[in-house]
Amino acid sequence: MNVKISRSLGMVAVLYFTANFNAQNTTKDTVSKETKIEEVVMIGYGTQKKSNVTGAISSIKASDIENIPAGKPEQVLQGRAAGVNVITNSGQPGSSATIRVRGITSYYSNNDPLWVVDGIVVDGIGWLNQSDIESIEVLKDGASSAIYGVSAARGVILVTTKKGKKGRLNLSYNGSYGTARASRKLDLLDATQYATILNEAYVNGGQNPVFQNPQSLGKGTDWQDVIFGTGERSNHEISISGGNEKSTFYGSFGYFDQTGIVMSDISYYKRLTGRLNSTHKLTDWLTVGQTFAYTHTKSQGINSNGEFGGPLSSAVNLDPTTPIVVTDPALANSSTYSNPNIVRDPYGNPYGISTLVGQEMSNPMAFRYTQLGNSGWSDDFIANIFAEVKFLKDFTFKSSINGKKSYWGNQSFTPLFYLNPNYSNLNFNSLSRTTQQKLEWSLENTINWQKKFGEHSLNILAGTGYYEYNIGFGQTVTHTNLPISNYQDASFNYFIPQDQKNLNAWDYVNTHKASYFGRVVYDYANKYLFTGTIRRDGSSKFPNANHWGTFPAFSVGWNVDKENFWPENKIINTLKLRGGYGVLGNDGIGDFLFASFYVPGANYTNGSNVIMPGYIPNTLANPDLKWESTSQLNVAADIRFLNNFNLTVDYYKKKTSDILRQIQIPGYVGVTVAPTANIGDMENEGVEVELGYKKSWTDFGVSVNGNFAYLKNTVTSLERGRDYLDGPGFQSMGPVSRIQVGESYGSFYGYKTLGIFQNQEQVNAYRNANGQMILPDAKPGDFIWQDTNGDGKISDADKVNLGNSVPKYTFGLTVNLNYKNWDLMVFAQGQAGNKIFQGLRRLDILNANYQTAILDRWTGEGTSNTTPRVTTNDTNHNYTWMSDYYLQKGDYVRVKLVQLGYTLPQTMTQNFGVSKVRFYVTGENLFTFTKYTGYDPEIAAGDSFGIDRAYYPQAKTFLFGANVTF
Repeated sequence: MNVKISRSLGMVAVLYFTANFNAQNTTKDTVSKETKIEEVVMIGYGTQKKSNVTGAISSIKASDIENIPAGKPEQVLQGRAAGVNVITNSGQPGSSATIRVRGITSYYSNNDPLWVVDGIVVDGIGWLNQSDIESIEVLKDGASSAIYGVSAARGVILVTTKKGKKGRLNLSYNGSYGTARASRKLDLLDATQYATILNEAYVNGGQNPVFQNPQSLGKGTDWQDVIFGTGERSNHEISISGGNEKSTFYGSFGYFDQTGIVMSDISYYKRLTGRLNSTHKLTDWLTVGQTFAYTHTKSQGINSNGEFGGPLSSAVNLDPTTPIVVTDPALANSSTYSNPNIVRDPYGNPYGISTLVGQEMSNPMAFRYTQLGNSGWSDDFIANIFAEVKFLKDFTFKSSINGKKSYWGNQSFTPLFYLNPNYSNLNFNSLSRTTQQKLEWSLENTINWQKKFGEHSLNILAGTGYYEYNIGFGQTVTHTNLPISNYQDASFNYFIPQDQKNLNAWDYVNTHKASYFGRVVYDYANKYLFTGTIRRDGSSKFPNANHWGTFPAFSVGWNVDKENFWPENKIINTLKLRGGYGVLGNDGIGDFLFASFYVPGANYTNGSNVIMPGYIPNTLANPDLKWESTSQLNVAADIRFLNNFNLTVDYYKKKTSDILRQIQIPGYVGVTVAPTANIGDMENEGVEVELGYKKSWTDFGVSVNGNFAYLKNTVTSLERGRDYLDGPGFQSMGPVSRIQVGESYGSFYGYKTLGIFQNQEQVNAYRNANGQMILPDAKPGDFIWQDTNGDGKISDADKVNLGNSVPKYTFGLTVNLNYKNWDLMVFAQGQAGNKIFQGLRRLDILNANYQTAILDRWTGEGTSNTTPRVTTNDTNHNYTWMSDYYLQKGDYVRVKLVQLGYTLPQTMTQNFGVSKVRFYVTGENLFTFTKYTGYDPEIAAGDSFGIDRAYYPQAKTFLFGANVTF
């Protein structure tokens, strides 16, 4: 299938394709049978036939993801739902993904979707065993999400776990093991190249060269080879299910273990999961059930996407002239290595210390020593208990209690160490442990009336809910100056003086919410469809006058093909038109931000030079603080044509009003915390297309499913008198992006370059209307900065929009091919139309290493018009001003997954009581096609603003696994 995409200015597109080829052991075309199966989807507090759904819902079933190797379960959404942008945050083991449903909804409050697992609202599904998932439904529009009210503006993702079925006992095992390595490395200067560039920079800066003979240095140290190694990944899952007419159950156990490709002994993630779901029909009118899940994790990670130290940033910035280990006795006995806390290798040799590159940049092998034994952990208990009562024939009452109890913390030992003059711990060692716990629970009651009157069908739901959050506390204990020298001996049982013990404890701020909600679903003869929803939420995060918010929605649908005038044909088999409108809320802010509290620290004198303790308000109170609201219009069509194709097209327009954020106030007001107010509006507008094809033959079958979406994001207003808000900064550059009225959220802003001055005549000729030189400090080889506003000088007023951090296009392709007992799956995905700010090199470390692109620098007239000269005296700010020089296209296509499997014939397995045995080999992240020169172009956009500060790359992984069903 060929698809042509035309770019549209300011539009963001999301494109995914899924192709499934399935073998069927039949002798004729089975499409007619397959199309008769009525698919049911979750809609929040209930289910609905897909043919009668009037909202925008994307559904993923267990069969769609069962062969995907286990990892973080939320990542299975990538490439399988239109309008749902899923970007891996990092290649670090245990890292989650950034998920945005139909764009960015708010400025500073949480933009993550609402997760609901078996009716339990949770803050993500990283704790969930992927094989336990029965289905995932993404509620994307206002009409389908409104049943969840205040928390639904960012989208809602419903996850249903597997339940038991009546019949014989089923036992299944799924396991895999594999290894991983870095999929790419940076092209950094070797020792000779580095010395040559550094000498040139010093000479250009009016100083003496650093190295006498660069050619004698050879290749030097490749710090990337030091940090990158082989990671391992293993996964084992066992499930058992069964039941009878009265009771069914499903139980599972899973173990996942992954070590990273960057210094794997301080970069790992382990997860242990257990689950038990059961349902019991006690009488004809009473059914009870429960879901219970337990997850334990243990992990350690390095500084990912941060330029201030850590193995990745150090490997990029350290000079290649410093050795990993010093074996020369003369050098080892020099003053550089005289400190007694120098970190040494197992043979007593000191790890190399750079005399050229300092600050947080340190020898990764020595840094590793300071991190050994540190780890974080968590224990999560998630449970749901429900009772369902049927009465008066058409009524069903359901009451459920949901809860999540979490325990988590971390422990770290900091030894005495000396990594360089600016990075050391010379006074005393320390052992710290933090433990926290939190309970969140809810009680929901619903009553449902379902009735058919001839061709009329009516389903009315009414419900209430009460929710408690943040019931918990935490504490940190630290012991210092322990009589030990390594983490293996670290313990809190040593007797030390009381002044070497420190304890800090805190309580969480308990918040709560109450809700009333209702829904009416009506259809006539499956032709005319209507859904109306209303929810009223009250939250303790807002003042009394604005505790409550009301969120209505409706949607309508028309199955045109069921009309008598619709002719039976083989071109357009079914046609449904639908549309809806809804208002959603967002309370993703801190607690009691509407109030002002008195805090200490404002001491004063009483006139007698005696200091008295004083208290001041921490912020300005805002009794008018209210809900952030998002209204959304959705118009769509669902078409099945040529018997084998399914097409869905959605258009939506989403507007967020009264955005909650902190506002800037003058310093003379005298408060320490900026107040929070409802200021700002933003719009997201887009089109989504889903296309599917399915057909089967005797030994071969094919199904193709693709989805495509455009999104245009626009900031429409800020507070009075302000056109933009600064985004995150990068070192001495200051802010590199903005939230600006009329532009996309998080757009890059900076100076535009017009090339490079090739000679002094060009420097002299660059003048303003008054004949004055615009860049009097420039020299040949420096950037020509664009005088954007034409005022004859270069200032902040000349900064312009340099591009978006959010991808304009994202796309994916999955191909599953089964032929007899063989199956092949290929998944590729990518993005385009966005920019990435590459902030890998430390600007404040003049001697930091470079990528090999610097070899194309300007060295004389005509040598370069894109990369300026190197110098230690950068008076023109070539490398220290934010400009288009630091931006690269973020376009890429990645072959994310390739899997080949073989299922043993049943004639071989049935004699052993085994119904299915399948073996497979999998390759992940095999190829990435991109012009981006950083580690990984799949950088989470949106809230992180597309800034690459030394991103932990995703690994190229090869796995072998088996699926066995008894």
